[in-house]
Amino acid sequence: MLILNSGGTFNKRYNSLNGELEVPYDNLAIEKIMSNVNGAYNLAGVVYKDSLEMDSNDRKMLANIIYESTDDKFIIVHGTDTMHITAEFLSEIFEDRKIVLTGAMKPLEIDNIEASFNLGMAIGFLHSEVENGVYICMSGLIEPWDQIVKNKSIGKFEIV
Repeated sequence: MLILNSGGTFNKRYNSLNGELEVPYDNLAIEKIMSNVNGAYNLAGVVYKDSLEMDSNDRKMLANIIYESTDDKFIIVHGTDTMHITAEFLSEIFEDRKIVLTGAMKPLEIDNIEASFNLGMAIGFLHSEVENGVYICMSGLIEPWDQIVKNKSIGKFEIV
């Protein structure tokens, strides 16, 4: 299993110098959660951005890493605002892999429950007998990417 970090709110930390939440250039949030996990996994920081700043080049970089990898199971920690765009992009490329995109509505630094829960669910899901495809894991749900959406008015993902 390969975990790819692309940033997003999941990773954000408060910068006391400027008073803003920023996506740091590290994998600390994921490493904190994974320190409690038994088993082998690989972790790679790929893009350290808010998902609203991600572009097609960032998505191509994620796809290239997945394509070149010998793994067949992937978790992408991703910002929630454009998670569906990346999921759709990857679904058009990969039919022979299991890819789960997950993230958080609140940074791990502020509320460690949601981020930990979502990442843990994604890991458990990939350890089960799941079909190849691209999935989104958010708000206690794991569904094919095109069957789950972010409801911005309630701050949660829901099945469509």
